[in-house]
Amino acid sequence: MINKKTLDDPQFAKLETLAITFQRAGRVGFWSQFWLATFPIAVMVFVLFFAGNLAGTRSGSSVIEWLTYANILVLVFTTWWFSGYRRLGREIADPATRPEAEAVVGRVWTGLVASTLGIVFSILVMLFDVGQIFFYFLTAPQGGVPTVQMGGGTFVSAIDMASLFALVMVMAAEVLATLMGLWLLFRTTQAYHAAKAQA
Repeated sequence: MINKKTLDDPQFAKLETLAITFQRAGRVGFWSQFWLATFPIAVMVFVLFFAGNLAGTRSGSSVIEWLTYANILVLVFTTWWFSGYRRLGREIADPATRPEAEAVVGRVWTGLVASTLGIVFSILVMLFDVGQIFFYFLTAPQGGVPTVQMGGGTFVSAIDMASLFALVMVMAAEVLATLMGLWLLFRTTQAYHAAKAQA
């Protein structure tokens, strides 16, 4: 609750604004990443448990599989990390529990490094996936890609397209987390610097 004393105190008002920023960013970042992660996790569960011995361009490539799992785990971590920003915002709002600027910046940097790592994983998996599909199309006849192959070769399946779409959604979530993390880093530096200058 912001009272008149809070409004009259420029130092507290700056940090109170920062606290509100963290709480809003935590809420928006958590739910945005949660909903963007729903489809990729559903695709991963389908491939792992229900698809069986699904053939496609991605089958048999353990590097892509492990990078995909790591990418999903990073997304789950950044989603959970953003939920902690709401609690951090409440700590900043309370003078008794307010952390130092270095501690807040460190927590924001942790989220930034994780989301950047997620973007790198997404790019690598997309490059491998699209490269495999592109190579397959180059080796296909000019008339197009056959839908049925008797020789047991690989083919482009619907799960390949679904996995690429899931990767785009994961990357969108990580880019969103990175942008919000950069905004929080800027606001933290600005608010604590202003509070220190006025102290």
